Amino acid sequence: MRDRSHVVIRSISPLDRTAERSFLEGLSAQTRRFRFLGQMRCPSEQLLDQLTDIDPEHEIAFVAVIPEGSAERIVGASRYSASADGESCECAVTVTDEWQNKGLGSALMKHLIEIARQRGIRRMYSVDLAENLQMRDLATYLGFHMRADPDDASQVIHELSL
Repeated sequence: MRDRSHVVIRSISPLDRTAERSFLEGLSAQTRRFRFLGQMRCPSEQLLDQLTDIDPEHEIAFVAVIPEGSAERIVGASRYSASADGESCECAVTVTDEWQNKGLGSALMKHLIEIARQRGIRRMYSVDLAENLQMRDLATYLGFHMRADPDDASQVIHELSL
């Protein structure tokens, strides 16, 4: 990372359920709102299933972890879910507040973009709150183009041709 700290980026697994719960509950209210496009205090069991037990045919999910005692702590996550035809995918990235502005979001997204390209996906997009300036800056840096969400004036869509 920019500050010389180190993380390991790896695929998520169902064994990460407890760490994923801690990760989500440890996010600030604003970071959670930006990630889920609304308020969410505690992740439901269904959401944890969805986030940790992925369908490898259509989904990819990575976590950035650091050692914490004898375990690992998740400090960032990126994922995508492909459309049925495999032509496009919706992506998301989240970094804990204390790890923001270190280049972790960029590293997670670059890894995700490369995997999507290797799998033949042609377009990646993200739906975000228009007020999420950090995501706007990250998306611009990575080459995404932004447009207004035609269905919701409070949101924007960032798109990247792969």
